[in-house]
Amino acid sequence: MSSICRVFVLRMGHRPVRDHRVTTHVGLVARAFGADGIYLEEHVEESIVRTLRKVTEVWGGNFEVNTVYNPIGFIKSWKKLGGIVVHLTMYGINIAERPSLLAELRERCGSILVVVGGEKMPREVFDLADYNVAIGNQPHSEVAALAVFLDRFFEGRELVREFKGAKLKVIPSERGKIVKRVTENEA
Repeated sequence: MSSICRVFVLRMGHRPVRDHRVTTHVGLVARAFGADGIYLEEHVEESIVRTLRKVTEVWGGNFEVNTVYNPIGFIKSWKKLGGIVVHLTMYGINIAERPSLLAELRERCGSILVVVGGEKMPREVFDLADYNVAIGNQPHSEVAALAVFLDRFFEGRELVREFKGAKLKVIPSERGKIVKRVTENEA
């Protein structure tokens, strides 16, 4: 995989109040599973943006949290700049039935925008996407779809990576919770 491969997530269809928790979880999964950042629609609650930035500050990494005014225009701009658009949808090509898709994406690499939605996606998203990908062809959560996609794309490496600049770090334990404060020398 190219060392310049950058992956970002665009969360579309956020419904204020109703989707607060799900949108937050999309951001948390994007960060924990290797994405470089997330773009949220501009009407998303500011508390979601603050939460995602605070998690990055405490748990480390260089995860970007940005807002976009016009998601369709943003996708068009992404493509115009040479980026790849992957739309996760249950109507797409099942990832299990086309394993070469991930290898193709890794080979093309550069800037990848993974689009996930919380409500019915506009037809234009399907048309603009370079790849309409299904994580199974049954209804389920965009959070689950994003986690599975990123895990398969990064081949599990994202699960063991170190997050630079972390103030807290979990020490894996078979029983109990162990959280360690990270000193400046360790960060």
